Amino acid sequence: MSTKKQTPLYDWHARHGANIVEFGDYLMPVWYGGAKDEHLVVVNRAGLFDTSHMAAVRVIGPGAFDLLQWCFSRNLLACVGKDNAPLTPGRCVYGVFLDERGHAVDDSIVYKVADQEYLAVVNAGMGGVIAAHLAANKGTRDVRLVDLTDQLGKIDLQGPASVKIMRKVLQAPEAVFESMPYFSFKGHFDPSSPIAAGARLADGTPLLLSRSGYTGEVGFEIFVERQHNVRVWELLLEAGAEFGLMACGLAARDSLRTGAVLPLSHQDIGPWPFIRNPWPFALPFDAAHAGFTKSFLGSAALEKATDADYTLTFVGHDLRKVDAHQARALDMAGQPLGSVLTCATDMAIGRHDGRIYSVATPNPPAGLAIKGLSAGFIKVKKSLPPGTDVQISDGKRTIRVTIETDVRPDRTARKALKNFL
Repeated sequence: MSTKKQTPLYDWHARHGANIVEFGDYLMPVWYGGAKDEHLVVVNRAGLFDTSHMAAVRVIGPGAFDLLQWCFSRNLLACVGKDNAPLTPGRCVYGVFLDERGHAVDDSIVYKVADQEYLAVVNAGMGGVIAAHLAANKGTRDVRLVDLTDQLGKIDLQGPASVKIMRKVLQAPEAVFESMPYFSFKGHFDPSSPIAAGARLADGTPLLLSRSGYTGEVGFEIFVERQHNVRVWELLLEAGAEFGLMACGLAARDSLRTGAVLPLSHQDIGPWPFIRNPWPFALPFDAAHAGFTKSFLGSAALEKATDADYTLTFVGHDLRKVDAHQARALDMAGQPLGSVLTCATDMAIGRHDGRIYSVATPNPPAGLAIKGLSAGFIKVKKSLPPGTDVQISDGKRTIRVTIETDVRPDRTARKALKNFL
């Protein structure tokens, strides 16, 4: 008998034919009808993901800002938008928690609820780890840490139709969507919170509605009290039926995030220096990338990591992929370069005359055939410029891929919500 945990939606997944696998500490759906269709529905319409396995830590008190400013990689005084404005209530930001070696403990989105209250959303099984990490570094700061592991329901609604679907189920949707840029949020899952009135479902259920996600497409991350999880999931599926909304599993989540050039913690980032990778925005570099704008836990080690490996993005030339856990990166002469961190297939992209297109690309060229391309990340000893061909091999299959700066073009995550109403 499995000792793995279940989210509140486990029984729903089982009843609806999900292929369920062990993921971390949890039993989770990897797909329902098929990963390809679930990937494409998010790019074209909308998909719904059970993400209640993820954890969160509330950081509360007069010392909350100082603790996060030391332990979290982003400079909370200059991290919002093109103007590098301070993080203010109602905004959130992506970054990483590092140790003193500059190695990633976990990545996170940190939400500023109020001047003395933050919420750090972390990966499955990491709530206790990050709470302990913060506690070990709080010193004399007046901070209260609350590990919310397995206490919340979390659902991700992602894709171009997600805005219309949310509008159907929200109280006062126009007011909620007004001034709601990318990486902002409204409301709160705790009904006693002063900001809970900022977003509620039509039946009065409080929720924290975050304009963020892990797919590269426009959408929302929805946090509710755990007892509401199944009801809200079914409410969204009913509201989204006319828009082609589908329940989606971990396989599509993995391929979508790869196409959006987003890392999987403990796979693409982990026990090595968090530097020389596709995610420099997670560090507080100055405008010239000549140094950091603050000191933080791990910053001294990163400044000295002159021999750190390079993590690079690649895209293949067809949909074939390799087993990343067994694969190596090689140059075109077959000489070792390093390891493969991720290899997935983004089913929504194809190449034409040397350029990558998406099914969402406007005015595509005649003759474009989109059948999917493999993509992912390699970790190698030397930097390779975009356009460099390399090989990745798992011993059974060897494929040619090309170093790129991006994967799936024309993603919608950053577009204004008014474009989807």
